[in-house]
Amino acid sequence: MAHSTTKSKFIDRAAIAQGDDFLVNAVKFTTDRLRNRKSDSSTAFGNWEEWRERGRAIRAHTIAHLDYYLDQFAQNAASRGAYVHFANDTAEAQKIVLEIARKNKAKVVAKSKSMVSEEVHINHVLEDEGLECLETDLGEWIVQLAHETPSHIIIPAIHKTRGQIQVLFEKEGGEKLTDDTKTLAGFARRALRRKFELADIGMTGCNFGIAQTGSVVTFSNEGNARMVTTLPKTHIVMMGMERVIPNWDDLEVMTNLLPRSATGQKITVYVSALSGPRREDEIDGPEETHIIILDNGRSEQLGDPEFQDVLNCIRCGACLNVCPVYRQVGGHSYGSVYPGPIGAVITPLLQQDKKQWGELAYASTLCGACFEACPVKIPLHDMLVHLRRRYVEQNYTPLPEKLAFKGYAAAFSNAGAYKVAMKTGRWMQLKVLGNAVPESEMAKVTPVHGWTKYRTLPENGGKSFRDMWSSIAAEEVESPRTNETDGSENDFGA
Repeated sequence: MAHSTTKSKFIDRAAIAQGDDFLVNAVKFTTDRLRNRKSDSSTAFGNWEEWRERGRAIRAHTIAHLDYYLDQFAQNAASRGAYVHFANDTAEAQKIVLEIARKNKAKVVAKSKSMVSEEVHINHVLEDEGLECLETDLGEWIVQLAHETPSHIIIPAIHKTRGQIQVLFEKEGGEKLTDDTKTLAGFARRALRRKFELADIGMTGCNFGIAQTGSVVTFSNEGNARMVTTLPKTHIVMMGMERVIPNWDDLEVMTNLLPRSATGQKITVYVSALSGPRREDEIDGPEETHIIILDNGRSEQLGDPEFQDVLNCIRCGACLNVCPVYRQVGGHSYGSVYPGPIGAVITPLLQQDKKQWGELAYASTLCGACFEACPVKIPLHDMLVHLRRRYVEQNYTPLPEKLAFKGYAAAFSNAGAYKVAMKTGRWMQLKVLGNAVPESEMAKVTPVHGWTKYRTLPENGGKSFRDMWSSIAAEEVESPRTNETDGSENDFGA
């Protein structure tokens, strides 16, 4: 089931997701497993907090001097034979890819996993041009066949059952399959290998760009990235401008932080460092390498004390695995390429429609679990509060919410109004939300149904504290205390 439409509100998409029992259980099961693996791996590694601080310092330093390191990266990549392109936005990135495809008269593009390519919707653009654009990461291929977007940064098809995957594969291959994992994986392997041989262009993302040498580094577990960057004659790298790091020593830190945070592995199966196209003495590799460095709103965060640190993100997905909201509703509820806490922050910052995407900042309990899980210490919970403030300042708050807070301000700024409001609120709870209203019907009769649908209000007492205090005060007047003591007074003040 796809829940990725952006025309509806987050709360509506989340409600649909919560009606999908398999999705809810699958997301909880998988994120629990990833979270536990991360905990075991980081604990066994030792000094995890020191490594987190090293990672934070590297990323903070790089972003603070991003212009310098990007220039160094671009010059060194070009000196090794790569073509480096800078794209200001989605349209420019799409245009560059299309020009490369036309120049090479490409018919088939084989892709490895790339969140940036998802961000600029490159698959649809290439398909509209008449090219076959194939995802070769297993999870990405599954969601591509289902005409969906990834539900998790690391595990794109987290929401799919084996039965659903079986149906997709049978439709794709025209053959009868069983739903056991070995059979499904075998079919995918056979189908994708044929495509590797036909691909004119290989496209990958970039986990890190090494400024020192202009090299591109990718992390993967399936080996498809190696095939994509080895067999096709042309290799296109889609790289967010923030993914650069200064040198190979810094990569050592990231190689320890990223896999442990993402999947709990000590290291991914494949760590590939690519430095330009194939040399004359090399037997494989592309004849052309193009690196497209995408801005798309990222530079607007530079120098912003509230949001610059969001560019430190290394896309490990650890924040998703601990988020109590993501774990309940999955990734498609966010309606964006980037789900979870990082998506709730970065999507409103990168998108032009601040009103539509600003609602994602409210998809959080502000518990801070994302910050505790982040390997580079990004304070996402603070950023969500800043986004909420900006949402209000830009006058995007819904009218009912504005009226509610105006009423709140009026009641709490005047003692008389406060007393009336409290009495009215108690009466409403007793008469409207009391035992006369079944809990299952509560959501239908209260304006705060979003809260009461999943929570039971405490039973209302017979008297309020203020009423009880007035009674106690009256009793004190009728029976005043004497100054007599029994000789056992303490000497705390002596």
